[in-house]
Amino acid sequence: MDVVGAVLGVLVVVLTWASVITTLVVPRRSRDRITLVVDRAVNASYRMATHKVRDYQSRDRRLASQASTTILLQLASWLVLFYLGFALVLQGFDEQGFGHAFAQAGSSLFTLGYVAPSHATVTLIDYLAASTGLVVVALQIGYLPTLYSAFNRRETEVTLLASRAGTPAWGPEILARTRFGFGVDDDGAVMDAFYLGWERWAADLSESHTNYRVLTRFRSPAHLSSWLVAQVAVLDSAALWMALSPGRAPIVEARLCLRMGFMALRSLADTLGLEVDHDPDPDTDLQLTYDDYLAGIARIASTSFPMERTPEQAWPDFRGWRINYEAVAYALMDSLDAVPGPWTGPRGTGDAPISPVRPANRTPTPYQP
Repeated sequence: MDVVGAVLGVLVVVLTWASVITTLVVPRRSRDRITLVVDRAVNASYRMATHKVRDYQSRDRRLASQASTTILLQLASWLVLFYLGFALVLQGFDEQGFGHAFAQAGSSLFTLGYVAPSHATVTLIDYLAASTGLVVVALQIGYLPTLYSAFNRRETEVTLLASRAGTPAWGPEILARTRFGFGVDDDGAVMDAFYLGWERWAADLSESHTNYRVLTRFRSPAHLSSWLVAQVAVLDSAALWMALSPGRAPIVEARLCLRMGFMALRSLADTLGLEVDHDPDPDTDLQLTYDDYLAGIARIASTSFPMERTPEQAWPDFRGWRINYEAVAYALMDSLDAVPGPWTGPRGTGDAPISPVRPANRTPTPYQP
């Protein structure tokens, strides 16, 4: 039985090390079971704690701690497994019994040093346990700057979008506010760089959030802001522009933005274990209703945006673009409980869409001499 326990302990230690390395060291999407179990357990707990909260702001405030809880429980799970593994290994060599082996493992793993080893073999195992505890904690600490660096890159662009799209962000709002609302006629002045920037943002999102799954649980700082809603708003604006005014739209930049955008959303859905259709039929009906579409067009038409097509003529092209990302975006919105902005789909919580917050008109009174 001592040999069986020692072999089982070695197996636990090796598998736990594999989990640590694939999660914290290897820059690639991980299917590690320990990390998945922790993430799903924490997510289920937070869902249970918030599913009866009908006020979105209160629910968002509670969900803000989910990512940090996941990180801490992930570290705790690794340490507990290492503790169990080394205790099983030590019980095969420690002559003072099973209880003493567990005390020895804890003393070594957490480098407390209150239990002295009895002979050379136990001393070697103690050294391995002590170095394991130090290295795992150090790797976890070094992991945090990577996470927060990716988080800050993500949120910088989302914050910049607030002046263009309101909060929550909305695709028609981008076209209503940007350039045309200010009377700027130079087609290459602003939006070409805007869509190229969001193409790069989506690529960064796909790389960082699929490699470090817990990043999807980091919520945007402002309760009406969401990186997912922002992404869909940008994609909707590109699709609307090419559908309504193809002669003036930055076709190449908008297409690149759309392509990278829906590919990133599909990668995120795969990472979270959501069902993804990688080749949707362009003739499939949208979940977005035609009346909601017309409401968006009305917002765009309220500004100086020049339309080359009627809403009816533009609808098939817009639908053909949006079908590539609508279903997967809605699934992600519901799974991550993103703010219920316009055109972001239904929520399991039953939240009604929140209209974008727009700045009040603060035009000064003309000077009267």
